Parts: sequence; structure tokens; C-alpha cells
Amino acid sequence: MSWSDPAPLGRRGLLVLAALLGGCGFRLRGAEPLAFRRIALTGFAPRSPLADELRAALQASGVTVETDPARAELILQALADARERSVVATTTAAQVRELSLRLRLRWRTHTPAGREVTPPVELLLARDMSYSENLALAKQHEEADFYREMQTDIVAQVMRRLAAVRL
Repeated sequence: MSWSDPAPLGRRGLLVLAALLGGCGFRLRGAEPLAFRRIALTGFAPRSPLADELRAALQASGVTVETDPARAELILQALADARERSVVATTTAAQVRELSLRLRLRWRTHTPAGREVTPPVELLLARDMSYSENLALAKQHEEADFYREMQTDIVAQVMRRLAAVRL
């Protein structure tokens, strides 16, 4: 019998494996239930892609995103929402060879009455990428992909932290 051969395991073996995984507490990461039904997002730039993705994730989890903070149960206030790009390495001819991309979100949550629920939290993700002026358009697309991936990661982290909030 070879471990790479699935035939000897059969249906019964797969059921035993599934039961063992379930018995140890293993479960796939899914959307955590949130303790609030209405939230307002404040402090983001008017066309912030991060705010748009966060709004979509909140709505997908059954939360109404209010435009009026007074009607919300919880207010998520962005204190900083920034995309940063800096040169890490250059050639002797002063051509850029490596960039560092950072996405920073500093935020807190509070009630409409002003009671702080979550103290200020800063999430910072960074990615390094090589750069070539000969491939400038392709590198521009790669940079946009990196920012999208970091943004999705930050939204997931915020959602997990919001799942821990108790009003």
C-alpha cells in the first residue's frame, strides 16, 4: 500500500479522517459573528479602496454600514489610511532596483456616545518588489496587485478584531 494511492483508503478511510479532524476542534476559518448590526465608517478618504473593501466585507457578514454615525451601534474611525512607496535600492547610475510598498491603517472603535470600545490599533503591511525601468508598465500592475493583496489582508485582520468586540 502506498500513501500516494487513494484507492486503499476508500470511502470509510475518508470518513474516519474527517471524524478525527472534527474531533480535535479543527474547523475551517469562516466569518465570525459580529456583536453589532449597524456600524459607521469615518475618517477614511472619500474614495478609499480600503474603506470600500471593508464596507463590502461588513455587508457580506450581515452588518448595515450607516452613513450617519448617530444611527450606528459602533463607529470605526480611521485615524490613518496610507499607501507608502519608498526606494530601497538603486544602481550606481541612480536607477531604481527595489521598492518597498507599505499599507498602513490606524483605527479605533467607539460608540456614538463616545465610549471607546477598541483603543487605537495600527496595522502595517509591507512588501518589497524588484523594479526595472524596462518593465515599468508590468511593474506598475505588480505594485497594484501587491496593494490589493495587502488591503485584503488588512480587511481580514480588522474583521477578526471586530468579531472580538463586545458592546
